[in-house]
Amino acid sequence: MFRRAVPADFPEVRWIIRDAYLRAGHFAADHPYMGVLEDVEHRAEHAQVWVAEAAEKVVAVVKLTFAGQPYSEIAQDGELEFRMRAVDPVHQGGGVGRVVVREIVEHARQLPGIEAISITSATFMERAHGLYQSLGFRRVPKRDWYVPGEDVALWVFRLEL
Repeated sequence: MFRRAVPADFPEVRWIIRDAYLRAGHFAADHPYMGVLEDVEHRAEHAQVWVAEAAEKVVAVVKLTFAGQPYSEIAQDGELEFRMRAVDPVHQGGGVGRVVVREIVEHARQLPGIEAISITSATFMERAHGLYQSLGFRRVPKRDWYVPGEDVALWVFRLEL
């Protein structure tokens, strides 16, 4: 089941995103971005936090946002942007991430005025790149960018609906 997170989900959302990012080696525990990832309450107030469940347990999380909203980094008018997608490490490799992205696509198709989905992905997140491309997302190199103050390149992927 793919649904909007409720406050009772927030501790599990926080744990999943922290554990997934740390185990993947994306950031050290004391990196400032980990605080952003862990602040589920702020994200839920300024964007949409969604969860995927299996056997009535949250197994994946993602944030959805739109152009001009506080958590939007790249969304243009007519685009849904998703960020901070994470799968519980226990469930990784079993297709949960693929199901979540497919659910996002189906959700976006129901939204009035949304014609595409956009996402940024750090260049080192190669598994995610393969997933996005296998589902029809295409790189948009002219929209690539760097994290301000860091040497982290972010690639933009886009799916026309």
